[in-house]
Amino acid sequence: MNLKRKRTQGRSLLLVIILVILLTGCAYPQELRKENQINPAEFITVVGQAVDTYHEKTGVLPIKNSDMTTPLYEKYVIDFPKLKKTNLLSSVPANAFESGGVFIYVLVDAETKPIVKLMDLSAYQSVEDVQKKVNDYIAKHSGNIPQGVAINDAYAYVDLKLIGMKEPDIKSVYNRKNTITYLINRQTGEVSIDYAMDINMFIKNNALESSFKPDQDLRRILVDKSYFVPIRSVSYVWKNNQPMPQN
Repeated sequence: MNLKRKRTQGRSLLLVIILVILLTGCAYPQELRKENQINPAEFITVVGQAVDTYHEKTGVLPIKNSDMTTPLYEKYVIDFPKLKKTNLLSSVPANAFESGGVFIYVLVDAETKPIVKLMDLSAYQSVEDVQKKVNDYIAKHSGNIPQGVAINDAYAYVDLKLIGMKEPDIKSVYNRKNTITYLINRQTGEVSIDYAMDINMFIKNNALESSFKPDQDLRRILVDKSYFVPIRSVSYVWKNNQPMPQN
């Protein structure tokens, strides 16, 4: 329970953002807006240059506050007002949340060589919706977790029928032909996005199967091979010739 509470606290900033989206009526259809379909590279390059210059001039990164419990790929959210205040950025990217878009700009490798990536708010919001239904189900069913097909001892797929939900039509940022699916921790009931199919796609396309260490977190492949970070995720290792979620 303490671990679950810490994880919740670590996501407090993003939860506030999600609440703002809901209150302003900005939901899943936002991803269809023109500015959210522009090639992310056009914006990422400009923001990356501004971040690098800010870092060189000030010695610090233009990021919002977070704490040690914030998940790795959600931790370093770029603070656009800092970049605008120093005249390093004339305007916030059109596809950014601050401009009405569905992406939050974040940094990875912040302590070594910062790289700009994107978080998909549509996917994040959908997990919050599923988690709320899961929590309601657990509260009404004596702590039983609405788990479907088991993946391993730690994780299963969420049984959406049990919680009265249809599969949300949210596309994977890594492959727009696939919709995202949801995992559930079989002990805590915490919901996350299943990235196994996306990871496997990059592994097969780049012939990476034989290059993994036993405990290597495969989520890094998603970061290195795309513009996006795997939000609301758990770590994956290569086991039995496939990506396997683990605690």
